[in-house]
Formats: sequence, C-alpha cells, structure tokens
Amino acid sequence: MWRVGAFEPTFESEMAARYDIPRLPEGARRAEFLAEHGPDVRVLVTSGSPGVDAGTISALPNLEAIVNNGAGVDLIDLATAKRRGIGVSNTPDVLSDSVADTALGLILMTLRRFGAADRFVRAGRWAREGPFPYARDVSGLQVGILGLGRIGSAIATRLLGFDCAIAYHNRHRIEGSPYRYAESPLQLAESVDVLVVATTGDRGARHLVDRAVLEALGSEGYLINIARGSVVDQQALVELLVGGALGGAGLDVFADEPDVPAELLDLDNVVLFPHIGSATGRTRRAMALLAITNLERYLETGELVTPVVRPRRR
Repeated sequence: MWRVGAFEPTFESEMAARYDIPRLPEGARRAEFLAEHGPDVRVLVTSGSPGVDAGTISALPNLEAIVNNGAGVDLIDLATAKRRGIGVSNTPDVLSDSVADTALGLILMTLRRFGAADRFVRAGRWAREGPFPYARDVSGLQVGILGLGRIGSAIATRLLGFDCAIAYHNRHRIEGSPYRYAESPLQLAESVDVLVVATTGDRGARHLVDRAVLEALGSEGYLINIARGSVVDQQALVELLVGGALGGAGLDVFADEPDVPAELLDLDNVVLFPHIGSATGRTRRAMALLAITNLERYLETGELVTPVVRPRRR
C-alpha cells in the first residue's frame, strides 16, 4: 500500500493515526522507483493532485485498487483503471450538503453583490459616496443546473426555497424528475438567468461550458461553478466578463489552480473562492473516514464501499 502526493490535512491526520504508508517518489525518482518496486504495489491511496495517470498505472503491473479521498476522480485515469480491472473509489454523498451550501453562497454573493458591498463599507465609500448600487434579486429566478447528480440535486432543493424555477441538463434525462429538462448545455443556458455547473470534471466534460454557452447566458446572465475549472472555457469566460458580455460569475474552481486569471481580481461582479466547496471540519472528516472505510474494506474483502470503478475479483 502506497500513497500518491500530499494528503488533505484531515485525511493526513486520520490516516497517520492508523497507518504508516510510504509515499511514491516524485519526479525523475519515481520512474527509477517504479522500475524496481512497481510489481510490489497493490493499492494506491490519493487525495487530489497530482492524481494517478496512465503512466503510473502502467508501471504498476499488480495494482488492484486506487482509493481516493474526494468526490472528484478527474485526476485518475479511469479508462486505464477500468481496462485493467483496477478498482477506484471516491467519497460521494458526505460532501453534497457542504458543496451545495457553497453554491448557494456564491449565488447570493454574486447576484446580491454582498462581497462588493462589504468592501464598499470597509473602504469608507458609504460615507463618501452614499448608497451602494442596486443588485439583482435571487428569488424567482430561472436557474439551470448542469449536472443534476447528488450535489446538483442538493443545490436545486435549496433554490426551491427561493421560489426559483429549476431546469437541468444531464447526459440522460432523469425519469420522474420534477425539473424541466434541456437537451443541451446551450439550450439550458439560453433559457435561464443563472447557470450552475455541478457536473463531474472528467475528460468528457472538458469545456462543456464553451464560449457559445457563455454567450447564450448574455449580459444579464450569471455563471456559478463549483465543479471543476476544466468544465468551463476559462479564456472565453474571462473575455466575456471583462467585456461586459456576461452579467457576473461566482467561481470556486479554476482551470489551473491555485492560479486565478489576473483580469478577474478587480471585477466586482465576480466572486472568487479558493476551492472551498467541501471545506468544513465535519465534512472533511466524514470524507476522510469514508476513504479509510473503502481502504479497509478492500484490504479485508477485495471490495470497495463506494466504487467508481469496481475491482476485478482476484
């Protein structure tokens, strides 16, 4: 059993209390290590960056399972894992509420301009300039959710309390869903005031929100992204925001984290979070414990509790 990269702090603490797991070397030393010890590795444990790519998997001929501390598995080559019969687990459900709360916070801060209002007061501008400019109501808006999975559904439930009309797009229509279905991301964007990106960040979702989708939102529309930065064409997003062709954006994720486009830093219609969607003590501990449960279950039975890819029976 080996670890890949640095662990999220809570996961590090919970793992250290139970195991002493060596870490795969980084850089050039990794290739040398894998050439000598690769056949000995049966299980990898990871927690985000740098992930487990096809090259690493290929260098581990006896790899059986990859345990990931996190819901997103976009940094793991799932196609290679599936082809090899290597199990991959993640930590779904336990973070849905925290991420949905973050999405709601971004919607409120972006449309009501709460962050800008706070800065207005702190800079002494209220006394000098008078009342803060009007913002946009959230209640009663048309909201589109791109990816109506666990997190997307939790976001929709919260927005119902604001009397918002919900529409969604998934790869497939959800039978029995009370929400309006849009046939494409473009069709969804054309029909809503706010587009919330809650889809997975796998390779198939790259730039799912492209320039055409962003332009369809228009100068009165807003983008909220709590999924992955890669899902949105970030260059197009920046250009449209700077040019006033998009009403605003609330972003918890970016294409090249932790780098954030400098053009966004001074825009008052943009809210920027440092990827904190699930960053509460309770949620991070629940994620860590679920990842550990996956690890222990696999070591005991050869099965995973929350598999993204089921392991081949050995």
